[in-house]
Amino acid sequence: MVRANIFSKIKKTCLVVMLAAGLSLGVNVGAQAVDFKAKGEWRVAFGLGNANLHGGKGMSKNDLFGATQRLRLQLDAVASENLSGRVWFEIGYTDWGRNGNGGSSGGALGADGVNVKVKNAFIDWIVPETDLQIRMGLQNFTLPNAAGGSAIFGTGDVAAITGSYQFTDEVGLTAFWLRPVNDNFEGTWGRNKNRTDAHYLDNLDLFGLTLPLNFEGIELVPWLIYGFIGRNALDEYRQGWRTQDGNLGQTLFANVGSSARYFNFRHTKAYSSMFWGGLPVKISAWDPVNFELEFNYGYVEGFGRDAVKNFKTDHNKQADSKRAGWLIKALIEYKLDWGVPGIFGWYASGDDGDVKNGSERLPTIKANGKFTSFMGAAGQDFWPGDSFKGSFCEKSLGYAGTWGVGAQIRDISFWEDLKHTLRIAYWGGTNDPSMVKYFATANSWDNTNGYEGPYLTTNDGLIEINIDNAYKIYDNLELALDLGYIVNLMDRGTWKHSVAWNGEGVTRGNMSKHDAWKAQLTFNYTF
Repeated sequence: MVRANIFSKIKKTCLVVMLAAGLSLGVNVGAQAVDFKAKGEWRVAFGLGNANLHGGKGMSKNDLFGATQRLRLQLDAVASENLSGRVWFEIGYTDWGRNGNGGSSGGALGADGVNVKVKNAFIDWIVPETDLQIRMGLQNFTLPNAAGGSAIFGTGDVAAITGSYQFTDEVGLTAFWLRPVNDNFEGTWGRNKNRTDAHYLDNLDLFGLTLPLNFEGIELVPWLIYGFIGRNALDEYRQGWRTQDGNLGQTLFANVGSSARYFNFRHTKAYSSMFWGGLPVKISAWDPVNFELEFNYGYVEGFGRDAVKNFKTDHNKQADSKRAGWLIKALIEYKLDWGVPGIFGWYASGDDGDVKNGSERLPTIKANGKFTSFMGAAGQDFWPGDSFKGSFCEKSLGYAGTWGVGAQIRDISFWEDLKHTLRIAYWGGTNDPSMVKYFATANSWDNTNGYEGPYLTTNDGLIEINIDNAYKIYDNLELALDLGYIVNLMDRGTWKHSVAWNGEGVTRGNMSKHDAWKAQLTFNYTF
């Protein structure tokens, strides 16, 4: 009996060993069938400057110098040309010296970083026996655009499914479903009370089509988006439901100033519809001339009306939350051996001064204007230190309610591996000056905490100057020095009826204007 038990144990042990060997062999075979590829980007930046255009007693003050870093790591798992997957991690932004206790930096003594994010996580596959390409998961999404980036949705990370089909070399089609917001509503009565309607009517879904057309030096991509949003999607307890890539409570619906009066969506219709359309055109057939033109229109149906305060008369007025507007922008360049000179401009519809009919500014999801590199994102996409936190350039930039014209010479190169871009632009406003009396703070000059851009009336203006320089130290290491200055031409007489918080209460006319400036040094290592 003892011998039988010993043989039984030996037999079981051998079976376990054989099974483990088989599993290991299977894993090795599977691993060999998948090709893993890694890419990444390290950025370390040092910034000196002040991006605030306004001031006054009680206004927030920031350090003029800051240092930060960010790491992005991309891992692709390629099974074949028909199937692959990608995950994209981001560590940062890590502000040097700032702790991570309850926060997201972790650059203090001990390097206690906690800010690790999954930016993308999706699979790419081709439907068998077809040329239909599918991408599903968390992905970086950009609408087709021309002349200065997308004013609607540019370089934003979102959960989505996209399908693309190329009919001919000249004609293709892409369809997509985006879900930017869902299941974030905590319930009508807040966190500690009744939640009977939690996660109810709180989704935002967008459906769209793009039609890429390319005919020998002429590229145009008409596109359309239709969407709907539930009345609880932008919970008022969350003040517009701010995200890393935007603040939809401020950029989708009519609002008043940077501390916008968010409309009370409760007890209104269940869903509100939205629509966007665009036609970007790029013409390179006239080489060495490059010409780009784009037209955009957007409409977001209001949920209803809500009272907003007129700070001039101290009376409330019933305002509509509807928002609809349009934008046209253009760029023309001429390529030379030593650089590319060009001119650019744009014009967008603005508020007409009557809050009862909603806003006439173009609604946006996550704008990414690139005409300039101080208010825009042409030269960089992140800022170091508190000197730029909460400013107009922190997250994104749209052109809603503004017009502008500029001139530039990009890619100037007299020495190998060294390039310069010189740029000057004038920003004007298309919003009626009477809208200022509904603004809750003078922060509206910097407007919407960096999610939309400055709110400019027809009496206001800004002059932006950029000097951007890039030097390739090695093939994988670039050093960039970006210099910028903004001359503040905002009209104080127009804004005298706005109000500000002075640390104890609300005061009128408590504001002063300042020029903005910056100097940023960035080391960028890519592999």
